[in-house]
Amino acid sequence: MNHELPKQVSVAIVGGGIIGVSCALALARKGVDVAVFEKGTVAGEQSSRNWGWIRSVGRDVKELPLSMLANDIWKDIQSQIDVGYRPTGLAYLAASEGEIAGHESWLEAARDTGARARLLGKAELTRLIPVSKRPWAGALYSEFDGVAEPLAATRGIAALAVASGARIFEGCAVRGLDVSAGRVSGIVTERGLVKCPDVVLAGGAWSRLFCGNHSIEFPQLKVHASVLQTAPIDAGLEVTINGGDFTCRKRSDGGYTVSKLGASVADLTPDSIRLSAKFMRAWLNERKYLKLRIGRRFFDELTIPRRFALDRPSPFEACRTLDPKANLGMLNDALDRLKKTFPSFSGASITRAWAGMIDVTPDALPVISKVTGLPGFHLGSGFSGHGFGIGPAAGRALAELVTGDRPGVDLADFALERFSS
Repeated sequence: MNHELPKQVSVAIVGGGIIGVSCALALARKGVDVAVFEKGTVAGEQSSRNWGWIRSVGRDVKELPLSMLANDIWKDIQSQIDVGYRPTGLAYLAASEGEIAGHESWLEAARDTGARARLLGKAELTRLIPVSKRPWAGALYSEFDGVAEPLAATRGIAALAVASGARIFEGCAVRGLDVSAGRVSGIVTERGLVKCPDVVLAGGAWSRLFCGNHSIEFPQLKVHASVLQTAPIDAGLEVTINGGDFTCRKRSDGGYTVSKLGASVADLTPDSIRLSAKFMRAWLNERKYLKLRIGRRFFDELTIPRRFALDRPSPFEACRTLDPKANLGMLNDALDRLKKTFPSFSGASITRAWAGMIDVTPDALPVISKVTGLPGFHLGSGFSGHGFGIGPAAGRALAELVTGDRPGVDLADFALERFSS
């Protein structure tokens, strides 16, 4: 958005996704001189390619304080700029009493966090959803959860950040960190050096590569996730739902965003081998939803250097945007299951399909943390497909880390050091 590169800023943020621009907004409103550097365009990757859910139900309980804070921040953002935020309510439908029992266990675990969710019985659920051909046992539901439009939301937050004094530089890759006397002293961009005492890396799927070039071990892999959009249709479904073998939420344009948990694929890569010991348990736990495959991506990533000099073009300039092809087979299956479940969707047609690369960690929790081995360096990445909804809260938490303010939520569970053992 800006063109003349500054010689110095107080905080540099690497990455123009929802985490980076949310952090920039929080810092700018504190009066901090902050700039965002994005190798492609703001919201060019997963921040514009996700489902658009703002969810507390079904989350790891460690994320619930962030999600509840985020729900409040989303309301404030919508009052300032239209990002398509709507508290539609969000339900995890249960097909059996066994699934109901699982939701009861989650509610019990979440009780002390203040999570605002409850179980719906058959009758109450029937009033919430269209006529269904499947006999649902009930649902885990929060009327306070909702949705926003991913592209509009990320760019809207970026616009608020700029209006508050932040600067955003698109098409400006950060090759790495400038380090002096054992701490961060700046960033090296493709357009030159920018001095700064603090850097926030919010690089999504690129964060491991960036960290590794500075001998910082960040266990992170990429998961390929696909999504489709339908044409506008009067299907009578306002609440956002997870039906197990499909997910669905109404869009601002009257169509629906449809996918399913099983529309995710983990390509085997050289990093998959390097990190296999850390990720093995996660792969086994998610094998119902996550497909493993080996193909071209293994060899593509094999050619990417793990170490590279900062005085010449880097891998971040060689590929400005990760833009994988959608898995149409999985998406067609999700839409077909949606139609078979709700006859009101029988006339739904696909207008667009897309995919993105989700950045995942071994425990599926993000890193929102100082990097203790390199003072001045902060990491906000590894959101594992949960980042959009909690993005504004995570960005605020990162801003508080940088400024030394007391975080509004406890970040101990999100420290990078948890992977050191």
